[in-house]
Amino acid sequence: MNDLNEFSQQLDNVEAALGIVFNDREILFRSLVHDSFVYENEEIKRSNERLEFLGDSVLGLIISHLIYTRYPNWQEGDLALLKSSLVSSESLAERAKNIDLGSYLFLGKGEDASGGRHRASILSDALEALIGAIFLDQGFDIAYKFVETIFNECLDVKTPLKDFKSYLQEYSQKHFKALPNYNVVDEIGPPHRKVFKVKVEVGSVHNGEGEGTSKKEAEQSAARNLLEKITGTF
Repeated sequence: MNDLNEFSQQLDNVEAALGIVFNDREILFRSLVHDSFVYENEEIKRSNERLEFLGDSVLGLIISHLIYTRYPNWQEGDLALLKSSLVSSESLAERAKNIDLGSYLFLGKGEDASGGRHRASILSDALEALIGAIFLDQGFDIAYKFVETIFNECLDVKTPLKDFKSYLQEYSQKHFKALPNYNVVDEIGPPHRKVFKVKVEVGSVHNGEGEGTSKKEAEQSAARNLLEKITGTF
């Protein structure tokens, strides 16, 4: 697809918001295209899935380097848990909201009407695709700077994160004399990029929800959210 005139203003707005002028605006456009838009516009042949795949790897490398250099005394397990927290679907969705990425996405009418611009799974996928597009068009250094900027507020961690599931189990046994119970309540998306939603309950009163691209990640997210609700920390 070579003619982007129809979408020129929207792409101008994205570049202005990012402070990045793309050499190839088709790459930028492609990073913002959701499956639902492709389905409703037959002239659009491909969504942002391939760029999402690339961006996931670029993001993982950059985050790994950032925390490796920032926390020289942390053990591998501590770094892995922090990385998992930073690149989780919920974390990426928050970073996407901070740059108002949802307002620039190309969505199908039905997806748009049902709140797709605010859906965590769509936002997190789009942010990964955008990172992939920046890497392809601008190079690694610009992609690195972009990731470091949007994650800056999350990188100042005083102590290593805990295994939230283990911490919740210890807390629940101590304070409620009960063990947490985890259940998958929903699965969204195709098999190759499924998002799991998990609910955790402690007794009949305390509960929390989380999501992730694996059951393990979703359970950690749910445990963290519940701990935040009942302790006011994390």
